Amino acid sequence: MSTFDYAPAPESRAVVDIKPSYGLFINGEFVDGSGTSFKTINPATEEVLAEVAEASDADVDEAVKAARRAYTRVWSKMSGAERAKYLYRIARIIQERGRELAVLESIDNGKPIKESRDVDIPVVAAHFFYYAGWADKLEHSGYGSTPLGVAGQIIPWNFPLLMLAWKIAPALACGNTVVLKPAETTPLTALLFAEICQQADLPPGVVNIVTGAGETGRAIVSHPDVDKVAFTGSTEVGKAIARSVAGTDKKVTLELGGKAANIVFDDAPLDQAIEGIVNGIFFNQGHVCCAGSRLLVQESVADEVMERLKRRMATLRVGDPLDKNTDVGAINSAEQLAKIRELSQIGEDEGAERWSAPCDLPSNGYWFAPTVFTGVTQAHRIAREEIFGPVLSVLTFRTPSEAVEKANNTPFGLSAGVWTDKGSRILSMANRLRAGVVWANTFNKFDPTSPFGGYKESGYGREGGRHGLEGYLKTNEMGADS
Repeated sequence: MSTFDYAPAPESRAVVDIKPSYGLFINGEFVDGSGTSFKTINPATEEVLAEVAEASDADVDEAVKAARRAYTRVWSKMSGAERAKYLYRIARIIQERGRELAVLESIDNGKPIKESRDVDIPVVAAHFFYYAGWADKLEHSGYGSTPLGVAGQIIPWNFPLLMLAWKIAPALACGNTVVLKPAETTPLTALLFAEICQQADLPPGVVNIVTGAGETGRAIVSHPDVDKVAFTGSTEVGKAIARSVAGTDKKVTLELGGKAANIVFDDAPLDQAIEGIVNGIFFNQGHVCCAGSRLLVQESVADEVMERLKRRMATLRVGDPLDKNTDVGAINSAEQLAKIRELSQIGEDEGAERWSAPCDLPSNGYWFAPTVFTGVTQAHRIAREEIFGPVLSVLTFRTPSEAVEKANNTPFGLSAGVWTDKGSRILSMANRLRAGVVWANTFNKFDPTSPFGGYKESGYGREGGRHGLEGYLKTNEMGADS
């Protein structure tokens, strides 16, 4: 196999102005906050990027009060057409500042610049454009047109700005105001989004951003004046949130963990399938809740698929996230890297065969080579537990029924992929797979017009599309306008 040397093609950091310290964004202004602070780190270099305020309970209370005032006095009284103008303005500013946002996302998160530039930021803008279009048409949504009030939103570190867009865009379109907490390891693009809100002249208090860790999130969830809780993150935390809001009238949507099956039949277009497998598990370093982390291959083509997959994995370039050649960037944090290493070692200890792509990992930062395990059974922990990293577990099957049984043999149900030349088989599999999203001959494709969400321990509620409006409106059954 030929190898190639690539000249570095780094994106410039000069397009981003990272401040030494950041406060909280409350009522349209940056404030110091009354709590302590924490450091946000570049996972590719372990460089401290900035000190960020950690919101206290009192800070969260101020943010909720600001959101309530803005909701009562301004935002809920504004026509949908007027709200739409602000969302369109935000979307256009995101496009204009796209390079700046992409570079900052890659620095703070560790993902390759070509992913943040070509996937994350365009889809972020698209969500604001899409929901701007809904703002004056809510009576046609099927969910009523009455907003809930104040939405408390908590987002993860794997897609910091994209998850923000998934949460904020529909909330604002429906007439709600927002208190949002980004993940403690990736707060910087959310704080830059706060500047964009100022630039768009968004009324003060409509969007409030409070940074911090778990305690800050708990303060938002438990606040008595929050009407809606939206959370994306781990199943464990999602269960805790569901317990804490039980017995209240808060509306909740939860988008939680996954262990998606990517199913390859013997009649699949294998070259296309290999690219889909790679995209399914190594995109964003496997830091994807719907990652295709379980590969189910029909026995008759298993050897050929593995040969082609290993050959393709050997070409993946691991390294500097700001290098445009990079395919796999840095693991987001030392804590996440330790979890990936632990579960991978368990896979070896339980008898699965491990193969990692040959690559030189940088000496600084948090890195893990793209890895595949074969000889995996449903009893292995690496087949049952979410690793949330660039690690693929491979199982085999003989019949479609066996593939369905193995795919559904998981507590999760977020997504799945089916690779076959038969359209009838795709439809049959899609109807039998217990997953919120089923991709046909592709994987990890997202569009703001399409709903996304899971079953079982992958959560409930939908984000995206018309269905994404439901979680931010008082539906007819709840006494909204008919």
